[in-house]
Amino acid sequence: MSKELAELRKKNMQQLDAELISVRESQFGLRIKHKTGQLNETSELMKMRKKIAQIKTVMNEIKTKGGE
Repeated sequence: MSKELAELRKKNMQQLDAELISVRESQFGLRIKHKTGQLNETSELMKMRKKIAQIKTVMNEIKTKGGE
C-alpha cells in the first residue's frame, strides 16, 4: 500500500470531499493547459485521474463500511 493511499484512508469524508474538489480543479487546469499546448508533462493528466480514482475508492470503502 502506498503512502499516499494510507494517508487518504486516515481522512474522514469531509476531508476527502475537499481533497476531491481540489484535485478535480487541478485536473481541469491541466486539461485547459493541454488543449492550449502549454502542458509539457502530459503524464500529469494520468496522475490526476489516478488520484481521483483513489479518493473515490476510499470514499466508497468508508460508505460500505458504514462510516460517516
